[in-house]
Amino acid sequence: MELTTQRLRLREFREDDWLAVLAYQSDPLYLRYYEWTERTPEDVRAFVGWQIDNQRRQPRTQYQLAITLRDSGEFIGNCGVRLTAAGSHEADMGYELSPAQWGRGYATEAGRAILNFGFGQLGVHRVWAHAIADNAGSANVLTKLGMQLEGRLRDKEFFKGRYWDTLIYAILEPEWRARPQERDT
Repeated sequence: MELTTQRLRLREFREDDWLAVLAYQSDPLYLRYYEWTERTPEDVRAFVGWQIDNQRRQPRTQYQLAITLRDSGEFIGNCGVRLTAAGSHEADMGYELSPAQWGRGYATEAGRAILNFGFGQLGVHRVWAHAIADNAGSANVLTKLGMQLEGRLRDKEFFKGRYWDTLIYAILEPEWRARPQERDT
């Protein structure tokens, strides 16, 4: 499976992707909003292996794709949509990007491609996502995608010695179709 946008190629994970994933998942900026304080080669190999296993499952319910730059092939993150169950009308989406690539619109571009896939090929009616409330960049991406803030879960997560609020966003298929946006992905 592959999705392309103006600047990106979203493709299935490969075993050798783990080195690129380790590089950005080890960055302190990336780790700021996760419970981990570090990522080991074993952690990341397991993460990539899990993504590859999901590609083979039938029926497939998880579509987490590697994000690469279309021109160079450089691996910069991942983005995906995950059905609640086979045939479900609801899915959640998520993404992560190398901090070196933040602020360039890549997460929004990849998210747009994933939402097109979810609403178009998978036929879901609702896609939701969550973000740590302190992570303004992630919340901004979800807003740019047309997702509406549905709620704030106070003190939902506990890691790094403190509680974190979580924001819940969602968009419905008719709302997605009504948006004036680039959908040729």
